[in-house]
Amino acid sequence: TARMKSIQARHGQHSIAFLSTGQMCTEEMALLGCLFKFGMGGLHCDSNTRQCMATAHVAYKQSFGFDAPPFTYADFEESDVLVFVGANPCIAHPIMWQRVMRNPHQPEIIVVDPRTTETAMAATQHYAVRPKSDLTLLYGLANRLIAFGAVKRDFIDQHTTGFEAFARFSESFNPARICAETGLSPEQLDHFARTIAGGKRVSFWWTMGVNQSHEATRTAQAIINLALMTGNIGRPGTGANSITGQCNAMGSRLYSNITSMIGGYDFTNASHRLKVSSVLGVPEESVPSQPSWAYDQIVEGIRDGKIKGLWIIATNSSHSWIHQDQFNELLAKLDFLVVQDMYPTTETAQRADLYLPAAGWGEKEGTLINSERRIGVVKKVSRAPGQALADFHIFKLVAEYWGCGEMFRTWKSPEAVFGLMKELSRGQPCDITGIRDYQMLDDCGGIQWPWVNRSADDPSASFASNQHADGPSALLCERRVFEDGRFYHADGKAKFLFDEPRAVAEPADQEFPFVLLTGRGTAAQWHTGSRTNKSDVLRALAPARCYVEIHPGDAEKFGVEANRPVRISSRRGSIEAQAFITATVQPGQIFIPMHYSEVNRLTNPSFDPHSRQPSYKHCAVKVEAA
Repeated sequence: TARMKSIQARHGQHSIAFLSTGQMCTEEMALLGCLFKFGMGGLHCDSNTRQCMATAHVAYKQSFGFDAPPFTYADFEESDVLVFVGANPCIAHPIMWQRVMRNPHQPEIIVVDPRTTETAMAATQHYAVRPKSDLTLLYGLANRLIAFGAVKRDFIDQHTTGFEAFARFSESFNPARICAETGLSPEQLDHFARTIAGGKRVSFWWTMGVNQSHEATRTAQAIINLALMTGNIGRPGTGANSITGQCNAMGSRLYSNITSMIGGYDFTNASHRLKVSSVLGVPEESVPSQPSWAYDQIVEGIRDGKIKGLWIIATNSSHSWIHQDQFNELLAKLDFLVVQDMYPTTETAQRADLYLPAAGWGEKEGTLINSERRIGVVKKVSRAPGQALADFHIFKLVAEYWGCGEMFRTWKSPEAVFGLMKELSRGQPCDITGIRDYQMLDDCGGIQWPWVNRSADDPSASFASNQHADGPSALLCERRVFEDGRFYHADGKAKFLFDEPRAVAEPADQEFPFVLLTGRGTAAQWHTGSRTNKSDVLRALAPARCYVEIHPGDAEKFGVEANRPVRISSRRGSIEAQAFITATVQPGQIFIPMHYSEVNRLTNPSFDPHSRQPSYKHCAVKVEAA
């Protein structure tokens, strides 16, 4: 604390920052964000959910009025048409994929992905579009659905705004344009659209292929638009559904108090600041009236000398950040780098001035919130090794040593913080005032928000009065939001949002003729491998060396031999990888799994303008025999 205070004294209150995670318990996220902003006087903080889920957060909030994923996992088994855009659940979400395979309705499974992924191999329809042409395709599908008369006018008129403008906008996305830009044939486009039109329960699913794009938010909203215009939302087997990756990305989006205020509120709204300060018992003047910089802006702040102290918690930024070499060079410019993690062996922890050992899952307690809004309990089943402490207790100690411990005196335990979270949620779309305690969550196997205290004088009942039935059986059922057609904008309606597609930041050219695609390469490794790479069993299930998938025609053209090393270079760096020759990638494209630390030496730091999420999925590279 003395080092961070000294930095603030020399360089200003906002010269310290933190980067955190989607893998701590929600209560820990809440304590960290409130400690940093209300107690330590900091402002700039973000988490690695910026790298995976910021797009979904912004897209839902703009379209629906609140970050509210509408679905339940049961929808995997209740759809008659499932559309996966930029998603490979067979590898990335294998347990969810098992539910798709259990679907008894013999559904159409449609995959939009440049690669012939494992999911695409199992699909009934695969549309291998050109990389980053998915937004154009989605607008083209809207054009075709309107032409076929396959839109639900009653639903549109009663529950949405902006459709007429969107319909006019989509007129220019005719089949000739769509086919020219995506590489699909007119017959494929027609078949895709007619499959959606013919479905009774159509669900749309997306993950990182959409979120990690230079125009990610509008692409996610183009998916939402299709669900709205066909009335496929709020019913079993339907929805515009973003699947998270980290165990508590949803908790981070709601309660981490970073770029959005704790509880789904906004820092720029005076009434929101007043409510948060009142519920938490902190001085109103300690609540910032402006949001934090996003992750990439914090990195720029280090480059520009505005951020001098950095606290990294439970994330491996030295591997995962999109411009890896630059990021690691910038860490050397800091006056003080603190890394708090359960693994001292991560690339980031190895660069720390101070390492704080933290407890892991099963060594602490709290709650997590998953993709379907279900809050579940994490139980402590063993003691943490050595000097490791639960993140919650580390943050409490920091508060005491900083001198703001009194501000968090009532935050005695994770369950006490859960009580504060409940009160903050009152009247919000995520209202959980009806959840009594951890025991209730445990008894029910988790509870989806909203779960409202339904007493007659409870003002929050107006938000979700018909979101669930009374009685214990209702606690165990799977529930969707928007079943009543009411959304969270002031007028109760969802919005059609759209923009013209933008050119990619770095197209392939004569010098760099390939497009690099990245993603999950195996179900045996996860993210940067901080945990999974320590398992002998899991390591044996995936290639030890970094490999690159390349099309047979390209391999022959560029003199690449199977299982031989090749050099891949971009405008930012160069790496070596082992060649894997396969027709699962199209000519002019290569694929490298994200789990290998080398890959982000190549990726291009371009960002979606709305969500500030990095575009990991597209950059120009060249390939040479090593």
